[in-house]
Amino acid sequence: MRDDILNLKKKIFPRFVLGFVIVLLMLLLPAGSLRYWQAWVYCGVLFVPMFFIMNYFLKNDPEMLKRRMDYKEKENEQKIIIKIITLIFLIGFIIPGFDYRYKWSDVPLSLVIVADVIVFLGYMIFFLTLKENSYASRIIEVEKGQKAISTGPYAIVRHPMYLGVIFMFLFTPLALGSFWALIPFVPLPLFIIFRILNEEKVMLRDLPSYKEYCQKTRYRLLPFIW
Repeated sequence: MRDDILNLKKKIFPRFVLGFVIVLLMLLLPAGSLRYWQAWVYCGVLFVPMFFIMNYFLKNDPEMLKRRMDYKEKENEQKIIIKIITLIFLIGFIIPGFDYRYKWSDVPLSLVIVADVIVFLGYMIFFLTLKENSYASRIIEVEKGQKAISTGPYAIVRHPMYLGVIFMFLFTPLALGSFWALIPFVPLPLFIIFRILNEEKVMLRDLPSYKEYCQKTRYRLLPFIW
């Protein structure tokens, strides 16, 4: 067991460091300055909690972390959606640096702080979802022995993880001090909705308990709306 955890750490922590470096470079290189303080604060808000959450799951649910390391989608619709979402992220994380360099936006300090708080809260929703559902992998699939989860955030909406993701990334541009970066991120909820609809089709097809869960928890993403 210890060897399995050690091997998992060897896989996860280099990816964590690489992710941090890539995001920071995507922000700082276009900015042309290390004084882009919004980028440093944002990375702190995102990656400091991520470090502690990774350690929490290494101790309490390493199998979930193993599932999260699988990036290969099996559904063709999901492959297309993921490519589009990846493109949105690439554009959305490059624009703020240029925005900082050329002073395109003037986002008030108070709005930057509020946005960082919302990004953090979105990530906490993401964490609570993973904590409640060990089968919440990156790809759309149903594993042997999997059951529909109806507790915790899943008692409120059927896809709380995506709700957290939407909060995180719709407010990312403001946290980075950029109004212009909102443009690529605004369509993100639409593609997440497409992902949810396809995911539910797979769940209804392959997970017998999911239909009953849908009857119990009526709303997919926003309570009383959808």
